[in-house]
Amino acid sequence: MSITTEFPNIFKPIKVGPLTLKNRIQCSPMVSAQAETLSGNVTQELVAFIGSEAKTGAGLVTIGSTPVDFDRGRDFYGCLSATRDSDVPQLKKLADEAHRWGAKLSAEIMHAGRIAYPAELHGKKAFVPWLAPDMDPEHFEEITHEQMQEVISHFQKAALRLKAAGFDMVMIHAAHGNLVSAFFSSVYNKRTDEYGGSLENRMRFTTEIAKAVREAVGPDMGIDIRISSAEFVEGSPSLDDIATLINTLSPYINCAHLSGGLIFDPTKEIYMMPTYYQERSLNADRAAYIKSKVHIPITVVGNIPNIYEAEKILADGKADMVAMARNILADGDLIHKAYRGEADTIRECIHCCECARLGSIGASVRCAVNPMRGQEDRYPRIEKAQVRKKVMIVGGGPAGMQAAQVSAKRGHDVLLYEAGSRLGGHFNEASSLSYKDFHRHYLAWDIRETMECGAKIVLNTPVTPELVEKEAPDTLILALGAEHIRPNIKGIETSCTVSDIDLERVKAGKRVVYCGGGVSSTESAIGLAESGHECVILDFLPYSKLHLDVFGNVKAALKYKMDEDNIKFYDETRVTEIGPNYVKAVRDGKELTFDCDTVVTGFGLAPDKEIIESLNGIVYETYVIGDANKVGKVMDANRDAFNVCIEL
Repeated sequence: MSITTEFPNIFKPIKVGPLTLKNRIQCSPMVSAQAETLSGNVTQELVAFIGSEAKTGAGLVTIGSTPVDFDRGRDFYGCLSATRDSDVPQLKKLADEAHRWGAKLSAEIMHAGRIAYPAELHGKKAFVPWLAPDMDPEHFEEITHEQMQEVISHFQKAALRLKAAGFDMVMIHAAHGNLVSAFFSSVYNKRTDEYGGSLENRMRFTTEIAKAVREAVGPDMGIDIRISSAEFVEGSPSLDDIATLINTLSPYINCAHLSGGLIFDPTKEIYMMPTYYQERSLNADRAAYIKSKVHIPITVVGNIPNIYEAEKILADGKADMVAMARNILADGDLIHKAYRGEADTIRECIHCCECARLGSIGASVRCAVNPMRGQEDRYPRIEKAQVRKKVMIVGGGPAGMQAAQVSAKRGHDVLLYEAGSRLGGHFNEASSLSYKDFHRHYLAWDIRETMECGAKIVLNTPVTPELVEKEAPDTLILALGAEHIRPNIKGIETSCTVSDIDLERVKAGKRVVYCGGGVSSTESAIGLAESGHECVILDFLPYSKLHLDVFGNVKAALKYKMDEDNIKFYDETRVTEIGPNYVKAVRDGKELTFDCDTVVTGFGLAPDKEIIESLNGIVYETYVIGDANKVGKVMDANRDAFNVCIEL
């Protein structure tokens, strides 16, 4: 087999303290939320997930958010525990699984501090370095010297347990506003003792932790540290401050991992886990500056779009390693494909943050574009079916395409009918906006995979009951998607839909009013506003009730973009009449008129029940999936289709 030379820097081994890593890609620490919810015990689900991460070929796999104090230091449900000696045998299962696939394994050891979940504190207060005036003393407590020593001891003991279990490295989490991070901050640490004030003092707690961990584990275990390269808050540590911290820690640590943002502030959390609205590789330039000032390897993370950009970051000398999480969730074969010269077949992440959304509420990690994620213990691979069936799929959107791919891999005879001229369904307009390149790349991959999976694809052909009877399939899968809701509003026929605007079937005028303020309308308005249009959005719900179906980072980024683009949003506003160049509405009992050049309706989607009912029941084994079943996101469509077809 010929091996690509396209990524020479990625596949160059690197020495990190006592470890030699086979390549420069780290599976970045993420909260898979697959440990037992309350105890943090290792589950088979978590073992399978870590195995899947190790199988990716990454040089280093890091388990995210492993609290050193389960009583006061947790920030997520489903965190892994390294707080008890009895954890060691279970932790060893994870290390053995990672090593089985040739990966080095690390755990991100941390103390949540102010970001500890109140429900996990068991009535105790969260530790903070300094009790700011705006902090409720009922919920927060300024940590004492004695308590600090206890925390340091917790870090030591957790690291020792992980070493005893066979872990190769620990990562000290000093980013995103947790306890260690807050001590380093001149904004969130205004103590007047030897742990506050000067840079030297603010580094002291972190240094004591790093020194204690090194003394405990000895020289033959790697130690990494995670730092926010920027908190995006005025007065936060500078790049030079961060470089000074790393150099101060260098006798004890072997590398530094640079992230960004703050988890307790939604406006800053978007930099911790960036969305598709934001700058690509947003920490890379800061990493480059810090790398020029320190003498240990630097790892960078943050909206790395693809493996090509990872190679460029390394080639340009901006970092020594690149960390990825979502990219590897989306395609567990990403690194192997790059190695084999098949990078153009990689399924790309759309950076929707749904993986984090589920982890944050205690459900195990999922991926919008890879439905096998989080189900590795049940479905480590797609197996051939024992009985070959003729499977007819109606609809070529995301659900229909996923159904075709999985059914074909199962060995079935697959027919896919699509009424339109191309595959993709509503994802075509969802990916059409200028800033949604991640979505376009994924859609192109999805269409290509479907066309090449072995299924027979028939376009421009609406399916009728007669056609179903003619084909006589063993299994009928209805993935018909959904259509725009057009409520009974006077003059609505003079308006166009969000799809019309996004696909440029209708050319928008200068002034545009959107009726309906869901994610689709808001994203469409952002697209127009960035090309010079004046946009107004109306919705009858209060803003707090909107955009609840997306991760908080995405909602926060949407709001940021609306403000940046001067989009006016009128919530609790009921549209009463639509005309060719106006919209009438009622808000707070007052009648309002919005003059405009184009009216766009975005009242959501609903399945066409009449068509579904006409086709349902013809074939005994019939499934209704995706938006035809329940309108949702691409993750819902993919997962719905996968879960049906994997058992066919």
